[in-house]
Amino acid sequence: MASFQQRDIISIRHFNKDELLYILDLARRMEQMDHADLLKGKVLASLFFEPSTRTRLSFESSMKRLGGTVIGFAESGVSSAAKGESLSDSVRIVEGYCDIIVLRHYLEGSAQLAADVAAIPVINAGDGANQHPTQTFLDLYTIQKTKGTLEGLTIGFLGDLKYGRTVHSLAYALAHFGAEMYFISPPSLRLPGDFMEVLKDRKVKCHENESLMGISKRLDVIYCTRIQKERFADPVEFEKVRGIYRLSKAMLEEVGIKDDLKVLHPLPRVDEMDDSLDATDYAVYFHQARNGVPVRKAILAAVLGAIA
Repeated sequence: MASFQQRDIISIRHFNKDELLYILDLARRMEQMDHADLLKGKVLASLFFEPSTRTRLSFESSMKRLGGTVIGFAESGVSSAAKGESLSDSVRIVEGYCDIIVLRHYLEGSAQLAADVAAIPVINAGDGANQHPTQTFLDLYTIQKTKGTLEGLTIGFLGDLKYGRTVHSLAYALAHFGAEMYFISPPSLRLPGDFMEVLKDRKVKCHENESLMGISKRLDVIYCTRIQKERFADPVEFEKVRGIYRLSKAMLEEVGIKDDLKVLHPLPRVDEMDDSLDATDYAVYFHQARNGVPVRKAILAAVLGAIA
């Protein structure tokens, strides 16, 4: 297994099964023990060119809980990007102030660009509709904790599969564990063809459906996603699919599900998941969000070489 020290975290495709499991084990250790001074003296630059609550705050919380400090911004309007500075110039400047950069940007490929020009590690916190690898690590961690295993599960991905970067990353990662996958969406939001081809090349059993009817009893996990209005170039196209899915306790029980089904969602939700689910044993999405802290603590500590 390659070392994580000084390694960029850009795409989940860059990690093999052993490396995925290593970070999950490290996250478990982070939950079990206090590591308050592990990153004392280290500085994280948090550069968010797109809105974020969970990813940004959990990275910042993780760094501070490990004894490090955080600099950065939560919107591009307060940075020199507003004056026309290029991303590569911004990264070259910021790397002189910190030990590691966490970057969210609206352009696909922006994290790789930053990693190519920076001499310090760059962590991709989401680049357009492309990848969100640290979300995938915490999604895997949540599934492993709640289902007891990652091996051989049947996963239903529901909602915006075209623009949903968390879906793209998680589907790729679960292919390491022999998952069977159902992709449930309207035709206009299907998983991009290149992602589907990659999964089929890896011998993953893939199915495309437009509803949960007839397949819901086979699912161990439903990974629900928001239909992302901000990703649509044409508002008319968004209105055609707005509110097309709405999970609720009554709806799931009506279509029929396994008793131990778990529902994940990267959040935020809008209207695709009803509050009636929140108090059920199916709902693990708030635990999923909290798992961002131990998982991101593990990634920061490993990349900065503070733990093996």
